Amino acid sequence: MSRWRAPNLISVAALLVAASLPISANATTHPAHAATPRPPATGPVNPGFDTGDLTGWTVTAGTAFGPAAVTATDTYWGGPFQHRGSHHLWGHAAAGDEATGTLRSSTFAAPARMSFLVGGGWDPERLYVALVRDGDGRTLLRQTGPEDEAYVRIVWDTSAWRGQAVHLEVVDRKTGGWGHVNLDDVRTGDAALRDDNGLTFRTLGQANQPTATRDYAADPLRPQFHHTPYQGWINDPNGVIQWRGRHHLFSQYHPDAPKWGPMHWSHAEGPDAVHWRDLPVALTPPPRATPTDNSGIFSGSAVDDDGTLTVAYTRSTDTSAHPGATPETVEIATSTDGVTFTPGTEVVGEAPPGSAAGFRDPKLFRDPVDGRWKMVVGAGDGGRGKVQLYASDDLRSWTYAGVLTEGDGTTGAMWECPDLFELDGKWVLLYSTNEGGQSLQRYAVGTYDGSRFRAERHGVLDGGGDIYAAQSYRDDAGRRLMTAWMSDWSAKEPTRVSGWAGAQSLHRELFLTIDERLGQRPLAAADSLTSGRSISVTGKTVDGTWRLGRGDTARVKAVLDLAGSTADTLTLRLKASRAEATVLRYEKSTGTLTLDTAGAGYGTRATYTTHAEPAADGTLSLDVFVDRSSVEVFTGDGAALTARVYPRYRESDAVEFATTGGQLRLRSASLTPLGSAVLPD
Repeated sequence: MSRWRAPNLISVAALLVAASLPISANATTHPAHAATPRPPATGPVNPGFDTGDLTGWTVTAGTAFGPAAVTATDTYWGGPFQHRGSHHLWGHAAAGDEATGTLRSSTFAAPARMSFLVGGGWDPERLYVALVRDGDGRTLLRQTGPEDEAYVRIVWDTSAWRGQAVHLEVVDRKTGGWGHVNLDDVRTGDAALRDDNGLTFRTLGQANQPTATRDYAADPLRPQFHHTPYQGWINDPNGVIQWRGRHHLFSQYHPDAPKWGPMHWSHAEGPDAVHWRDLPVALTPPPRATPTDNSGIFSGSAVDDDGTLTVAYTRSTDTSAHPGATPETVEIATSTDGVTFTPGTEVVGEAPPGSAAGFRDPKLFRDPVDGRWKMVVGAGDGGRGKVQLYASDDLRSWTYAGVLTEGDGTTGAMWECPDLFELDGKWVLLYSTNEGGQSLQRYAVGTYDGSRFRAERHGVLDGGGDIYAAQSYRDDAGRRLMTAWMSDWSAKEPTRVSGWAGAQSLHRELFLTIDERLGQRPLAAADSLTSGRSISVTGKTVDGTWRLGRGDTARVKAVLDLAGSTADTLTLRLKASRAEATVLRYEKSTGTLTLDTAGAGYGTRATYTTHAEPAADGTLSLDVFVDRSSVEVFTGDGAALTARVYPRYRESDAVEFATTGGQLRLRSASLTPLGSAVLPD
């Protein structure tokens, strides 16, 4: 452990440690249990509920698991359940979220390994599947859901209790939203680790997360070169800056659960905007006034004020817990060592007119037009998103300067996380929107006169589904660097079953293209992630499917010779196996680049598109970063597609080129293994 005090792990982790510590003592301190006759069954009766009823299972309390809980329903509002067999246990079906109860399986002999599918709400203390020992009623392991109806496979090492009489309990003591748990396809023995298709399940679940130390490599879905919380939740990046030569990355952070809650600011720093070392939590909200009080420290930014690291952020107050309070204000905090911050001081006590939809996410910058400090704040009113502008001479006394710019009603009712900066002789505005349930990271390029921004071009920064709340800064080399939350508010988060959720994108360098689109490219420092020998080819013709190599964390570069390719659709299959893949397709005739996650595994099933222009020589360059649960695609002309993907199987790591109806000509292609970006504490 570092000299810094690590954030508390979520409560279920402590529970699992407590449950697991006496394992080695069980056989010796309870000899009667060791003498319990071995039950003949090797698994529970009716392990997938495919009898269509509760045969083999007993309702031991409540109404949550009546006969109607066993269902053949295969889809819900968010897509397919992805259950196995004909039926499954849907905890919502019998009596809704308000019902509580417990369900017990038949007794069986504990195997060396178990696995099962779990869905439904996340609450490790009130909503879970448990392995219980018959002899003393002790809960040996437990697992809550992903806060999604779709199932995720949990794998348990149960070898410490092998041969002992055990049973499963499905426990629902939670009411209200997501107050139910789903279960299907309980497997024991060798079948617990390998699917019917012969592929090996990835080992997921809270019981597999080391708790005594932070092991970022243990989880097969945890990104290795993207910043993530070890346990808990992150969303928006905040306060990105290079200060005293080091790059700093703060994030919206909830340490107590892998979902949104009272926001803190987590803090990491590193030498190159690629590698990161965790520091203590920088900003912490006051204790909750009520159990449901979600007051917190919302998003903001950082500047260097004559050597003092100064951050501005939204102080959000939950008015249901604090009646009469102002919901969103702006505060300033400072640090002289880059680690410890002063208590926040309020500098804007109320929102200006025209901010009915919200007033948050201040971004500070020094304005070259008049030399003063300026601050843009996201807002909205009457169905139109907008950006409010403030001015100051000292970062403490702020004057409202009016509306910087606003939308026309087609780009969301509230613009979050605004960021205004000069780039290549023009001004750029970043802003995040929700449009019809879809989160988008938008930008505009135009002019700024010190009080108003006038857009000349609009665009979506990344055509993928998982870039939001982008924030940029100018580094010491004069580059404009940007990172973003690699998710969005509608995304599925299957990693909740392992106690964490959220990741930040790679830092990218922003630039303007010849036609003044906002382009982005990976940092040169990303080369330092290389951890092995590259596979490379030149002058390769692909007819059908050709495998370049394998890589769960890798960089794939390719130059497609479009003129020499006779197929119109050229395909790159990533994280591929015979059962699943994330598919990147380019259509020569339309210039459309598509990232398809419909068959990628767990998570969001969607297709994302952007337009990519070939180079003057008729080639298309691709630079693709593949992490354990993400894909980031960059093209030679500055377009990007980013998506979180969550493969089910260990074997899903192949990189393959493919075509139909013609040939693909590769001028060059390479596959380079990448290592971890986590620096030791």
